Amino acid sequence: MDFGFGPEDEAFRGEARGWLASHVKPVQDRRTWERTLGAAGWIGIGWDEGGYGNRTASLTQQVVWAEEYAHSGAPPRSGHIGEKLLAPTLIAHGTDEQKARFLPPVAAGEELWCQGYSEPGAGSDLAGVRTAAVRDGRVYRVTGQKIWTSLAHEAHWCFVLARTRPGSTRHHGLSFLLVPMDQPGRVEVRPIRQMTGTSDFNEVFFDGARAEHVVGAEGDGWRVAMSLLGFERGVSTLGQQIGFAEELDGVVRAAVASGAVRDPVVRERLVRLWAELRTMRWNALRTLGGSADPGAPSVAKLLWAGWHQRLGELAVLVRGAAGAAGPAEWSAAAPYELDAAQHLFLFSRADTIYGGSDQIQRTIIAERVLGLPREPKGAV
Repeated sequence: MDFGFGPEDEAFRGEARGWLASHVKPVQDRRTWERTLGAAGWIGIGWDEGGYGNRTASLTQQVVWAEEYAHSGAPPRSGHIGEKLLAPTLIAHGTDEQKARFLPPVAAGEELWCQGYSEPGAGSDLAGVRTAAVRDGRVYRVTGQKIWTSLAHEAHWCFVLARTRPGSTRHHGLSFLLVPMDQPGRVEVRPIRQMTGTSDFNEVFFDGARAEHVVGAEGDGWRVAMSLLGFERGVSTLGQQIGFAEELDGVVRAAVASGAVRDPVVRERLVRLWAELRTMRWNALRTLGGSADPGAPSVAKLLWAGWHQRLGELAVLVRGAAGAAGPAEWSAAAPYELDAAQHLFLFSRADTIYGGSDQIQRTIIAERVLGLPREPKGAV
């Protein structure tokens, strides 16, 4: 596929850039921002079918939007889990009734979603989930615990992978359920405080929570869940790389200001990071352009996760002692605040774990792409 940008794409770029310039504000409530995006038709432009309030856009125009959004300084999205993960999954596996019920509120920015996959004993090994769902007439009753659930404290709904067949093991007997979060006494969300001082992740406890919707057939949850993961690394990775480029620019400026750039080792690391980022961009474009490589998503995750960690390490290094120090007004009696470089360093430690750990990505590539023998279950 030729991934050049034509006249229509550049016209679309001008429209997107102009709209963002007139609507992005320095401080903006994220929920209000989602509704603003939805009202203007900017949510769901990559969906495969219309009629739900979203404008249509070609693949190259989706890339344009992701890049312009990243350049604009717009707030981090609260609705991306519903837009980028749930919606394509419903389009592929949901009923007409489910599409009509759930897609319009996502496109309007009115309903936010979170992902109920990982558990304390089933993180990277997703087939080990223990959360159970028992049929109760026309609904299911969900009981169990999920962890590292991004934005659960803001979400209206959670898509949950649960075991609906008693006694089943591994990827058998699982179902993909849609669970409303507003169930007092049935759903409890506990924020997890991170090293950065923020709480983007949460624990979620279900105690007989009601779920009326199952996507796909009962017991077919593994196939639906794997399909969803295939949507996780798409056009949005190109916007992510714009953010990475801006972070790299900041590290370069800090290296010049501190004099660290005079160190040939630092210069070599900066140049390598720049070259690797360009490689990631072309790899992402190649994948979007029709690469049939089943290992492409895993390769992309390995590339950016390790890269971002190395950038975080260098961001602190080039500032010298100041990179490890708190603000001048810090005291033991008051919580400390991180600057951008310190936040980058600490948060990026999680990059090689969430979204599929590096070890799991390497196993996928080894077994599914290279055809190497499968790793024995239970091996240490």
